[in-house]
Amino acid sequence: MALPFFYINQYDGNEAIVLNEETSKHIVQVLRMKTGELINLTDGKGTLIKSEIIYDNKKHCTVEVKSKTQHSKPRKNVAIAISLLKNTNRFEWFLEKATELGVSEIIPLLCERTEKEKFREDRLQGIVVSAMLQSQQCWLPVLHEPVQFGDLVIRQFDNYQKLIAHCVEGNKQSLAHQLASKPSNQLILIGPEGDFTSKEIELALLHQFIPVSLGETRLRTETAGVVAAALLCHI
Repeated sequence: MALPFFYINQYDGNEAIVLNEETSKHIVQVLRMKTGELINLTDGKGTLIKSEIIYDNKKHCTVEVKSKTQHSKPRKNVAIAISLLKNTNRFEWFLEKATELGVSEIIPLLCERTEKEKFREDRLQGIVVSAMLQSQQCWLPVLHEPVQFGDLVIRQFDNYQKLIAHCVEGNKQSLAHQLASKPSNQLILIGPEGDFTSKEIELALLHQFIPVSLGETRLRTETAGVVAAALLCHI
């Protein structure tokens, strides 16, 4: 049986680690773990720390490091820039699934048709951390602050294959076909409800974004984001 998995935002190399109150409470009160039991910790930067509980206090649970391993970064960096959604639950669902699939960076976009611009960083970061732990990963995706579409598109993304998924008819290749070249870094743009505007699409194409299709059916924004994540991370 896999050991319970927990997150620490920083590891300084000490052999004894005092966990924060939230994690301590979960270990001691919810899981009812006791002194002598083992857990896994990660700092989200590739470090996996196997530890033994030496003080089962619900506010200041303390563990002793038994072993440490450093996991390599994923072989490719996948960044998904996706519009914020009016329905917050759907955006949160996307964050969870994208993290589970192994996306490296998530960039919330503010597009012309984005209906909601509220961004609760603490809550959304917590969802990303929980999804990382649930999927037993040691690398935490970078969740960026929201950025205006135009500001993102004009940035330099050296060594990235830049893609834009939109619903407008035209000369588009399937995303799966684009994967044949197996680039090491990829960035894909996913639009809001109602899609990108023609002006936004033109701006992206002007800055060397490749138009792609995610399939024959029209997808919700969050579904499109998960499809893109699955293809880019696993195909």
